[in-house]
Amino acid sequence: MSRKEKKEQKQRQATRQLINTRAITDYSLQTYGHGELVYFIIKPSNISVLSEASVSARIYALMTVLKGMAEIEMCCLNSRENFEDNKRFLKSRAEQEDNPAVRKLLEADLTFLDRIQVQMATAREFLIIIRLRDEKESEVFPYLNRIEKTLREQGFSVKRAGKEDIKRLLAVYFEQNVTTERFEDFDGERWIIFGD
Repeated sequence: MSRKEKKEQKQRQATRQLINTRAITDYSLQTYGHGELVYFIIKPSNISVLSEASVSARIYALMTVLKGMAEIEMCCLNSRENFEDNKRFLKSRAEQEDNPAVRKLLEADLTFLDRIQVQMATAREFLIIIRLRDEKESEVFPYLNRIEKTLREQGFSVKRAGKEDIKRLLAVYFEQNVTTERFEDFDGERWIIFGD
């Protein structure tokens, strides 16, 4: 296949193919060739208010979970928007601006974004990911329940991600979009008007 044909084929691919996703089920993300991913959302603890002994206990609990389940993968991502590109643009624009009134407005916008970002600085989501490969359907839910129980027993506040959670996680991961209220199952779904 020539380079031009490869480029044309890539342009015809759907978004799901480009991110290697086959489907989103009620409890998992099915991928092409990389198994089925099940996400457990861990509610973070504010360790800045915990004693040193409590922090050590949390670390030990995580170590216990990791030693007990070798198949665990972990991911940490922002659960809020990142304003760095906007802040860079505003700084650059303020430096180029000759009008003092406009420059002052740009600097006020920059201060506002800084304030918002500080308020959301601890907005992180921690994910435990289990990659299912060739598990029998009858064994999947008992296996996932056992993992969830182990996490709870170690003191973690955990929730198995559902379909809407997974769509939100993908939106945050791929486009840093946390403001959309409803995530689409298909590209452009929001623009379809039935009966029209």
